[in-house]
Amino acid sequence: MQINSKDCQRAVVNALLILGIGLTVPVAAQDKKDDPLLKIYRATPDKINDLVHTKLDVRFDYKKRYLYGKEWVTLKPHINPTDSLRLDAKGMDIKTVAVVKEGKTIPLKYKYDSLFLVIKLDKVYRDTEKYTLYIDYTAKPDELKIEAGQAITDAKGLYFINPDSTEKGKPVQIWTQGELESSSVWFPTIDHTNQKTTQEISMTVPAKYVTLSNGRLAAQKKNTDGTRTDTWKMELPHSPYLFMMAVGDFKIYRDKWRDKEVSYYLEPKYAPYAKDIFGFTAEAMEFYSKLLGVDYPWNKYSQIVVRDFVSGAMENTTATLHGSYVQGTAKELADRYFDHGRSTIVHELFHQWFGDYVTAESWSNITVNESFANFSETLWAEHKYGQDAGDDHNHEAMMEYLANPANAKKDLVRFHYHAALDVFDAVSYQKGGRILNMLRTYLGAPAFFKGLNIYLKSNAFKNGEAQQLRLALEEASGKDLNWFFNQWYYSSGHPLLDISYKWDAATKTQTVYLKQTQEGNAFVLPMAVDVYVGGKKERHEIWMRSKSDTLTFVTAAQPDLVNVDADKIILSQKTDHQSLENFLFQYQHAPLYMDRLEAVEAAAKQQADPIAQKILTAALTDKYYVLRLKTLQSIGKDNAALLTSVTPLVLKMAKTDENSLVKAAAITMISSNKGADQYLSLYQDAIKNPSYAVQGAGLSAFAQLQPAAALAMAKSLEKDSGGDLVPAIMGIYAEQGADAEWPYVNSNFKQAGAQEKFDMMKSYIALVARLKNPEYAQQGVASIKDFGVAFKSYGVGPQISGALKFIKGERQKAGDTTTGKFIDDAIEQLK
Repeated sequence: MQINSKDCQRAVVNALLILGIGLTVPVAAQDKKDDPLLKIYRATPDKINDLVHTKLDVRFDYKKRYLYGKEWVTLKPHINPTDSLRLDAKGMDIKTVAVVKEGKTIPLKYKYDSLFLVIKLDKVYRDTEKYTLYIDYTAKPDELKIEAGQAITDAKGLYFINPDSTEKGKPVQIWTQGELESSSVWFPTIDHTNQKTTQEISMTVPAKYVTLSNGRLAAQKKNTDGTRTDTWKMELPHSPYLFMMAVGDFKIYRDKWRDKEVSYYLEPKYAPYAKDIFGFTAEAMEFYSKLLGVDYPWNKYSQIVVRDFVSGAMENTTATLHGSYVQGTAKELADRYFDHGRSTIVHELFHQWFGDYVTAESWSNITVNESFANFSETLWAEHKYGQDAGDDHNHEAMMEYLANPANAKKDLVRFHYHAALDVFDAVSYQKGGRILNMLRTYLGAPAFFKGLNIYLKSNAFKNGEAQQLRLALEEASGKDLNWFFNQWYYSSGHPLLDISYKWDAATKTQTVYLKQTQEGNAFVLPMAVDVYVGGKKERHEIWMRSKSDTLTFVTAAQPDLVNVDADKIILSQKTDHQSLENFLFQYQHAPLYMDRLEAVEAAAKQQADPIAQKILTAALTDKYYVLRLKTLQSIGKDNAALLTSVTPLVLKMAKTDENSLVKAAAITMISSNKGADQYLSLYQDAIKNPSYAVQGAGLSAFAQLQPAAALAMAKSLEKDSGGDLVPAIMGIYAEQGADAEWPYVNSNFKQAGAQEKFDMMKSYIALVARLKNPEYAQQGVASIKDFGVAFKSYGVGPQISGALKFIKGERQKAGDTTTGKFIDDAIEQLK
C-alpha cells in the first residue's frame, strides 16, 4: 500500500497562517506512554483452521449500498482436530450457515456478535480433512463504524461511489479496500495475513459496467434483467486482505509483458492517455523479474484508477487499485516526474513479490512488505532515470523519516502498538527502505539480490518475517547479520553524527573526529571515507563502533576534502563541519548527487560568502534538474549582490531550461524580486507555454503587475486548465474572484486529491469567506468540513475548525445570517 507521506498537518497550518488565522498546533497524536494497548504483545494469530478456497457470488444494491452475498468457503484444521470455526464478519446480516455434504447443505449452529461469526461444525475434523461451508449474508458497509487511521482514512472495506448519480461529473463506481482487515466487511473469512486461499468471485452488475477482480476473467453471462455476471478465478493462493473487486464505467487498455496480459482501467476521459500513465509497467516488470531472479509470479497484472480512494494505492494481487491522482492528460503528465504517481506505480508492482507472493506473517512484520516496496522506488529511479534520481529519491525518503522526532522512538519490527494501522508510517516505509539500501551497499548488490531470491523462493505463496530475511541474506553473503538486524530492525532511532576536522601541518596529519550524539548506545557504522589530495582520491573502509572515534590520515599535503560516508548511504542526521572551500571542492569533484546537494545546502546557509555564491551559481547549471530547482528555491531575497549576479542566468533558465518545473521556478524567482516589472513579456510568453507549471508561474507573476487583466486571463484559461495552472487561477480568484468564479473553484477543489486540496486550501477558504450567495458558501463549508473529518487523524481538526470560524466571522461582517448555524454544525462534527 502506498500512503501520502507529505506532512498534512503542516500544509493545512501553513495555509491558515497565510490567511492570518493564528492557532495553537496540537500534537498530532496523543501521548500514549500509559496506553494499556501498548503493553499487549502483538503475536502472529494462531492458526486453528486454514483457508483453502473461497467462492463468492455477489450482487449489489446501489440504493441501499448493500452487497448480497453467497459464499462457499473450504477450510481444513491447521494441525489439531477441531469442531468449531471462527470467521471475521463485520457488520453483516447472516441468514444461513450450513455445511455442504454431497451437494446438500446441512444447517449449523452459530453465534454472531456483528464482528465474529463462531460456528459449531457438524463433527470433529482432522488436518487431513477439508470441509466446505455455505453462508448466505448481506454486507452493509455504510452502516459500519470502524476506527481508521492516517494510512487509510476509512476502513469499511466496500465503497459505493456516487451510487445514486447525485454528484454531477462523478462516475458511479464500486471498489474494495481490504488492508488491513476490511475484506471481512464484504465476505466472512479468517481475515489475517498468515492465511492464504485461492478464490472465485462471480459479480452480477449492470451490463453497461466493467468489472475487475484478482486472477483471470473465466466467464461472462448476460442475464435477462439487463445485468451481466462476470466470474473471476484466482488459482494461486493469496491472503484475504488482497481480494478485490471494482465495478464501473472503465475503458480498458491492453498491454503485454512476455506472454502475460497487462491492462489499465481508466475513466473514459483519461483512456487516451493510458499508455502515457502506465506504459512503462511492462518494462518495470521485466526489470524487477531479472533483478530478483523470480519472474513476475501471477497470471496477469491490471491497474485500475478509482475515485475517492481512501489511501494512495493498494497492491491487490494481480489487480492494483490507484487513487485518481495518478491519472492525467498528456499535458498534465508532462509536468510530472518520478515522484508524482510513477513512484507509486512501481511501489505497488514490487508488492506483487514482497507482500503478495510472500506476505508479512503479521502487521508487526509489515517491514517485509512496505520497506521493500518503498526501496523499489529507489531501484527504479536509478534504473530508469539515473543514479542522481535514485540518490535524490533515497534522500527525500530519509528526510521524511527524520522530519518527525517521534519516529526515532519506534522499532522497525514492532510487537507493541496501539492499533495495527500505527505501523503504516515513515518507519515501516521510509526508514525501512533506507535500511535495505544500506544492506545493499554493505553486502554488495550480487549477495544482496541473491539473498532476496532465496527469501522469495523459500517462502513462495507463504508468509515471511524479518528473521527469515536475515537468514536468507546470511546464506547468500556468508556474513553474520544479527548485529545489523538487532540494531536496525529490532531497535529504534538513528545516529546523530557530528564530524569535525583538524590538520597538523608539522606532521602532515589529517585528523577526523566522529561523534554520535544521540542518547543511548552507539550504532555500529561501516562506512567509506574518501581522502582527496593533489587531485587524487584514496578510499578507506572504516567501522565506527563507539560513540566517538578518531581517524588519522598521513598525507603529502593538506587534503582538499575528506568525504566521510562517501557513499552517502548511512541513515543518520549529520552535522559536517567542513569549510566552504571543502564544500566547493566537494561540489566540483565528488561524484554523487548527495555530494553536490550537501554543498548547496551548506552554501545556502552562508549566502553572503563569495565561496557560497560560487557554489550556488554553479548549481544553477547542474546536470540534474532537482538540484537546479532546489538551488533556485534556496536563494534568498535579502542578498542583493547574489541576486544581481545570478539574474541573467535565472532569466536564461526561465526561457530555455529543458525542465518545466525549473523553468516555472525561475519565473517565480524573477517575479518575486526587485525589478520584476521589467519582465512582463516573459510572463506573457509563459502563459502561452504548453506546460501547466510554466503557465501557472507566468499567470501568478502577471497578476502581480496587472491584476484586472490577469482575472480576465484566468477566465480564458479555465477551459484548458490542469496541474499547477489550477492553483494559480484559484489564487487569482481568491484575491479578486466572486460568485461567478465559484463553480470553477468548487469543482476543482472537490475533484482534487488530498495533497492538491491542501495546496488549494488557502485560496478556497479566502473565496468561501466572501461569496455573496450563502448557498455557495455552505457548499464550501461542507467541503472544508468533509476534508477535516477525513484527515482528523492527522490532528488537523482544530485547524479546520479555526478556518471555519474565520469564514463565519467574515460572513457575519458581510451580513450573511444563514451560514453561521451551518458552520457551527460543521465544527461540531470535527470535535
